[in-house]
Amino acid sequence: MAQDIRAQLRFLPISAQKVRLVIDTVRGKSAVEALEILRFMPQRAAYHVRKLLFSAVANAEENFGVSRDDLYVAEVFADEGPTRKWRRFGARGRFKPILRRSSHVTVILRERGTLS
Repeated sequence: MAQDIRAQLRFLPISAQKVRLVIDTVRGKSAVEALEILRFMPQRAAYHVRKLLFSAVANAEENFGVSRDDLYVAEVFADEGPTRKWRRFGARGRFKPILRRSSHVTVILRERGTLS
């Protein structure tokens, strides 16, 4: 049994709430199945999560010698990153605050236990 294979994506310029909608669909699935699911999702965050998952699978193959068919998505979560605060000027000299949110996404893969 290999240890946890981990990959992180930091400062993704999409809010954590929107990323969580995507990552909830792949949690607990096999790595190959999760990559295929993300490939056909229309959300913008799916592209970035797919690249991150692909990187985690490549790390497992290169560094630990684990086959991609034996991996599954044990944990995946999105935390809030820093928020950039912008101003858009409105009528009567006022301004409208705009919050540009970002997120940090973490994927943890594990090897499926084989019955011996």
